[in-house]
Amino acid sequence: MQNNDAETVLLVGVVLRNEEEWKVKDTMDELAQLAESAGAVVVGRFICRQPQIKAGHYVGTGKAQEIADWIKENPVKMVVFDDDLTPAQGRNLEHVLETRVLDRTQLILDIFAQRAHTKEGSLQVELAQHQYLLPRLRNMWTHLERQKGGIGLRGPGETQLEMDRRRIEDLIKTIKRDLKLVRTRRTEQRRGRRRHGWALVSIVGYTNAGKSTLLNRLSGADIYVENQLFATLDPTTRQVELPNHEPMLMTDTVGFIQKLPHHLVDSFKATLEEVVEADLLVHVIDASHPQVDIQIEAVHKVLDEIGGLEKPMLYVFNKIDSEKGRNSAKRLCRQFPKSVAVSALTGEGIDELFDELADCLKGRKIEMKLSVPASEGKLLATLQKNASILEQEYEGSNAKLLVRVSAQVAAQCRPFSTEDEPEPEQW
Repeated sequence: MQNNDAETVLLVGVVLRNEEEWKVKDTMDELAQLAESAGAVVVGRFICRQPQIKAGHYVGTGKAQEIADWIKENPVKMVVFDDDLTPAQGRNLEHVLETRVLDRTQLILDIFAQRAHTKEGSLQVELAQHQYLLPRLRNMWTHLERQKGGIGLRGPGETQLEMDRRRIEDLIKTIKRDLKLVRTRRTEQRRGRRRHGWALVSIVGYTNAGKSTLLNRLSGADIYVENQLFATLDPTTRQVELPNHEPMLMTDTVGFIQKLPHHLVDSFKATLEEVVEADLLVHVIDASHPQVDIQIEAVHKVLDEIGGLEKPMLYVFNKIDSEKGRNSAKRLCRQFPKSVAVSALTGEGIDELFDELADCLKGRKIEMKLSVPASEGKLLATLQKNASILEQEYEGSNAKLLVRVSAQVAAQCRPFSTEDEPEPEQW
């Protein structure tokens, strides 16, 4: 039953010359999911076929009038376009359609604003919103043309426009400064984690692929999970213990989608740095999705933009609890050798995933035999806290130890090594 309080929306997409229609239909399906995630009800779709994007109305005046006629018969509160609109296109379309017009970026920003709960997430959303708004200010002040008749919003209109522009530019500078402090704090946190020798693992993937469900399964966390796009926006880090008793820190990052706007990626660099600095990326993929290959490609594209595509990656093909997902995962595991098939929902395949994680991270630690005098209390405390102690016995005042340590701790231990330890494996 339709919620009478929900905003009704019409979706509009464009198939250009030499473009495959099924790809546009796929992104339109995703746009519908985005609208539903924002709390709207989709009541119709228009897919327009044209040689190129029209500068004035995006879809051309004839098609815009056709959409306007449909809206008169089927009133909606909003029309959402599947691509970014220029300020002029948005203004012209609202004039013809006589209703609110949004583009894909505005819809995503609305969802982000709903889902950001931490100060960092709110700052990143606010930055993206202001960067989107800045070039569109003139459109917001067109009502002053009717009052003063100025071609370029002379007089009060011009004054207010410049004041608003300067105010938003100042806000952008302030937010960027605050986010720089966030990035500095995150860098210090990562350094602290590395001093402890913890492996840093980032979970990446298409939105709604099951990343949060997987982290809940692995760590026992209780991250919010819902079957909708961008159900979680703020990054969550949890400690997970591997079968070899080695600890690692896993971070669930923001999901990716097709046509993710570049300035959104830029705004979320503070979060996405977790990806770039990770020792290992766990790429979670919805194996049951009909466009799974396109989703993998979309994630690779964003990772390439932020410099994360060259990181070591473990592919996790999720949702094998469905027959379609299981059959697809078999094919994909042959295509991506460093991979495992799981169901984060039921737990199937999780033991194999733990083994793969341990195998991927084993090269980070060095096994050493040590003879440490009791007088080296600081080093012994460091080993108790940050090393895996495999064997321990005492010979006089010396502690005889067999340990597995990070490269940083190994450097402190070398004066007390009783044999030449192997170099850590390279990726």
